Amino acid sequence: MKSLFSLGSLGLLAAMASVAGPASAQDTVGACLITKTDINPFFVKMKEGATAKAEELGIELSTYAGKVDGDHETQVQAIETCIASGAKGILITASDTKAIVPVVEQAREAGLLVIALDTPLEPIDAADATFATDNFLAGELIGQWAAASLGDKAADAKIAMLDLAASQPSVGVLRDQGFLTGFGIDVKDPSRWGDEDDPRIVGNEVTSGNEEGGRTAIESLMIKDPGINVIYTINEPAAAGAYEALKAFGREDDVLIVSVDGGCPGVQNVADGVIGATSQQYPLLMASLGVEAIAAWAENGTKPEPTEGKAFFDTGVALVTATPVDGVDSIDVAEGMDKCWG
Repeated sequence: MKSLFSLGSLGLLAAMASVAGPASAQDTVGACLITKTDINPFFVKMKEGATAKAEELGIELSTYAGKVDGDHETQVQAIETCIASGAKGILITASDTKAIVPVVEQAREAGLLVIALDTPLEPIDAADATFATDNFLAGELIGQWAAASLGDKAADAKIAMLDLAASQPSVGVLRDQGFLTGFGIDVKDPSRWGDEDDPRIVGNEVTSGNEEGGRTAIESLMIKDPGINVIYTINEPAAAGAYEALKAFGREDDVLIVSVDGGCPGVQNVADGVIGATSQQYPLLMASLGVEAIAAWAENGTKPEPTEGKAFFDTGVALVTATPVDGVDSIDVAEGMDKCWG
């Protein structure tokens, strides 16, 4: 059967909308969106995108979220509820990308289309499809930018790694390992973080992807080595928390912070010099495409295809910085603000 998705095509949205028109009142299509939390601006925007597209297509959307990032059990319960309700499909950003697989398999066996958003499951083909940023590339871009910004000083950098969760969900591993690769550090086993032996890495701390986690992580690592001069952060809320901790140490002006997200507050932090560079991703697009895919699945059983040469559908990424460097593609703050969310 011909796929609805033409690989990388800008005509994707129009093609999907023509195939998946609004459902009739007699046969309403149900869909579920399950995010890690409902307070992170990234997931707020994802919910907005999914809700708007569901209303446009006449789909009944139910939304669920973990109490905190890492709340696996609430996500399992949400999938079970979606199966029982007769939903046609599930969009999920999984907190535990390995442990969620058995209940995802139950959903697929029950006939639901399961699409991972932003965070690939492990293995990636445990979901029917994945719509995501190339998270490794997102990390690699900020790693390359940080190394180029430091120049010769990169050889003696002292790097703090602010990761997501101890369970090491795929999105956290990909961004971490991408950053280190871009910076020129041997990542050892690319499927996990924390096994590197490069002396430039001061240590890894988890943040739960929020400001408080970023603050406490840097407090711990600065006690370990007050000479830290580069901070990798899993996302912009963690970066904002890290910056607040640096202010308490009187180091806010001489430490390079890099991040991933591209939300409007994060891009403003780039403009203000809080974050040196961030990799911008596009959650509204991920979510709206996901809803369209569920509509198509309900209409005629069509499944989306990945971007050519990748195991997922790539929704794009762009490095945003006020101080571009040679050899690393980037967009300026003004363009980043035009494309930001939240």
